[in-house]
Amino acid sequence: MEPIVGKKDDNLRRSIEMIEEAASNGASLVVLPELCNSGYVFETREEAFALSEAVPAGPTMEAWIQVASEHSLHMVAGINERDGDALYNTSVVIGPHGHVGTFRKVHLWNEENLFFEPGNLGFPVFKTPIGRIGTFICYDGWFPESYRLCALQGADIVCIPTNWVPIPGQDKDREAMANILVMAAAHSNSIFVAAADRVGNERAQPFIGQSLIVSYTGWPIAGPASVDKEEIIYAEANLADARRKRNWNEYNQVLRDRRSDVYDEMLGAQVAPGWY
Repeated sequence: MEPIVGKKDDNLRRSIEMIEEAASNGASLVVLPELCNSGYVFETREEAFALSEAVPAGPTMEAWIQVASEHSLHMVAGINERDGDALYNTSVVIGPHGHVGTFRKVHLWNEENLFFEPGNLGFPVFKTPIGRIGTFICYDGWFPESYRLCALQGADIVCIPTNWVPIPGQDKDREAMANILVMAAAHSNSIFVAAADRVGNERAQPFIGQSLIVSYTGWPIAGPASVDKEEIIYAEANLADARRKRNWNEYNQVLRDRRSDVYDEMLGAQVAPGWY
């Protein structure tokens, strides 16, 4: 979608239109872009605060919870969260029965550092009836630890609200660097990934679109979407395959084969027993 900075009511209305369209076409899990309720390119801290709201008690969350309930949906979406005097670039997980959980962006990009606090909730994975859902936001995906910590906690799918921007040196005939990173991470962690990017220009900042859904094999099963037009992409996936089919051959399984005796134990600090 194409959120417009400062147009919270319009952005919410458009998000619900697209959620309902996805639901009418059979979607059971919907992913929306980063900060899709507020827009992204803030001019001042005052503007950022004015466009924020509490989670889960704010009006955007209330509307998303209602639409998820009406259509028996799970969804993941980016929201501008206010918690007291702090702002967070947040991803929320919502189910048919309400708010499931919250992630706050860990790795802040560029001028986000002027408005948001770094995330303080780690990389949680949420158990739902449709599978174990991990989530993080945009620049978090440039750090392999983000995916790995979700995978080691048993995530079947990582849902990424994002606002990807052009990468210097990008060959116009090659897939976006963001898409390459998503595909590689899905493969090297044996997890599904659904990345929802925005389109359009906002206060001279262009965004690149190209949302995609990737199998645990690393190959796309939907997308990349349009570079410049609003679009919904769909894929069918048995999320249990991320764990059921993780063995690459008789001897190798990508998470089990990690040599944590050789490299930093920090990478295993959040391992949940039995998810290998």
